[in-house]
Amino acid sequence: MARIAYHDTDAEAFAATRHLTDDGLTAWRSAVTRHLAPRPGTRLLDLGAGTGSWARAFTSWFPGLDVVAVEPSAAMRARCAFAPLVAGDAGHLPLATGSVDGAWLSTVVHHVPDLAAAARELRRVVRPGAPVLIRSAFAGRHAAITLFRYFPEAVRVLDTFPSVTEVEAAFLGAGFTAAAVVEQVPQVTAPSLREAAAGLRREAHTPLQLITDAEYVAGVRRLREAARVDTGPVVDALDLLVLR
Repeated sequence: MARIAYHDTDAEAFAATRHLTDDGLTAWRSAVTRHLAPRPGTRLLDLGAGTGSWARAFTSWFPGLDVVAVEPSAAMRARCAFAPLVAGDAGHLPLATGSVDGAWLSTVVHHVPDLAAAARELRRVVRPGAPVLIRSAFAGRHAAITLFRYFPEAVRVLDTFPSVTEVEAAFLGAGFTAAAVVEQVPQVTAPSLREAAAGLRREAHTPLQLITDAEYVAGVRRLREAARVDTGPVVDALDLLVLR
């Protein structure tokens, strides 16, 4: 099971608050282009597609790209703005062997209960030599993410997520052969800290759901106090792990 259920409340909060603007995605577009080298006819699996924001971005950025969106949560699928979208999870992909030219997993890997099984299933459906791109916050790598500055208690949750080393080991064990590449990719998460505070929904963030109510209240207070004086954009950097 995923760390949180992604029933209606979680899915609605995610849909309302977790989508980035085109400007916020600029560096991610460059990173995907660099590692995937998409061209018309390239078939990309978006695993854990959620409400479809990444699938829509990919088809907008790369004309002719064929995105296969797979999402296990019925509540997320109900709110997805991308089609076609199919039910499935990391351990059971409804795809033929060697049928995709790459895979994208955005803030998904910490919900996967069996990394080794997921890596084997991705090895089955991704053609040899094609990339698996994993966008995530990994254990021990929180310094460039604003959320953890104001909710430091949530770091203990993050540190239960898979580490880069653990994910790499699972994929190498499944038959991915090339050394992994990891890079930090910046994104504009919100125009300002004030807007980030105003739009914050606890249900949309796994680490915030898994801290205590008192810890969450204290973090909201810290965030709102900082927003009074900090007027610049909120720029975060998540990791991109690439395996082949």
